[in-house]
Amino acid sequence: MTLSTFIQQLINGFSLGSLYALIAIGYTMVYGIIRLINFAHGDVMMMSTYFAFFGYIIFRIPWYISFPIAMILTAILGVLIDRGAYKPVRNAPRISALITAIGVSFFLENFGIVVFGGRPKGFKIPHLFGAIFNVKGVTIPALSLWIPFFTAVFLILTFYIIYRTRRGMAMRAISRDMDTTRIMGVDVDGVISFTFALGSFLAAAGGIMWAMKYPQINPLMGIIPGLKAFVAAVFGGIGNVVGAAIGGILLGVIEILFVAFFPQLAGYRDAVAFFLLIGVLIFKPTGIMGEVLPE
Repeated sequence: MTLSTFIQQLINGFSLGSLYALIAIGYTMVYGIIRLINFAHGDVMMMSTYFAFFGYIIFRIPWYISFPIAMILTAILGVLIDRGAYKPVRNAPRISALITAIGVSFFLENFGIVVFGGRPKGFKIPHLFGAIFNVKGVTIPALSLWIPFFTAVFLILTFYIIYRTRRGMAMRAISRDMDTTRIMGVDVDGVISFTFALGSFLAAAGGIMWAMKYPQINPLMGIIPGLKAFVAAVFGGIGNVVGAAIGGILLGVIEILFVAFFPQLAGYRDAVAFFLLIGVLIFKPTGIMGEVLPE
């Protein structure tokens, strides 16, 4: 492998990892607060691509308007899912919440098939993101540069909310002791809904950029990215936002470099993430930056 090819694959891996990071943060925030693995998170991401598709392609609303609207609608969807599906089982046994999350995932997938149709739809890439640059033998799609940029912006915004605002302080307090936080007068249900909204908003950002990177959408497209984002969250340390971001980026780089160095094993690309998950669970269950969270 030449140096230029290695650099090109490294850029591709960083771009893919940035998408995993955005989606993984939603997983890790929800788990950190209510100890729920939200398996519907990837399907929420899928819904965001259809919101963007109808706004930008069907109704011809400019992308800089339709994409933010799609992200806001996805955040609202996250709140509705929390209030309608997860809040009623908040105090139920943990397995009930897990089964509910799986049920919501199946519902969104089948809702998408019935309403949007099972046939894949092409996703048009805005002209701004469609350019391709050639730098000393390295071919760099503009989108591979825009994705890390937007990811960095959203991550900085998320870190600011979590570590520099009263709402973020409440989120961190609930993750430690929900009952005590409620006694202190915090609207726990409101903070949890806000967490779902923020996580869904980030998943929407990742989903829309995913649809531009791989310009085809379908109702089942969120399954694999969602599972890999879960792996990234566990790899980085489930419940740790910074760890989820690092885990997502590392997973993307490892996945792309695996295919680059072993092209004959490209068919096992998705398996790399799950072998990594097994290894992490065996040798370092808390992940790179994780810690043992209180039950």
